[in-house]
Amino acid sequence: MTDENEKSARSTVGSRQDRLKSALRENLKRRKAQARERASAAGPSQDDEPSLDEGIDGKTGG
Repeated sequence: MTDENEKSARSTVGSRQDRLKSALRENLKRRKAQARERASAAGPSQDDEPSLDEGIDGKTGG
């Protein structure tokens, strides 16, 4: 009986590790995609137009 218990315990641990590995992989993919979206969204909008608060020569204040 102990052999059966050990086998089921090992398979449970192995399946848990597999689930954790796949969950980590998916989380990493999701985080990388989010970072790419943020970088592409923030990139062009920074230098497109000067702020309305900037003077003609690009300095803040009036």
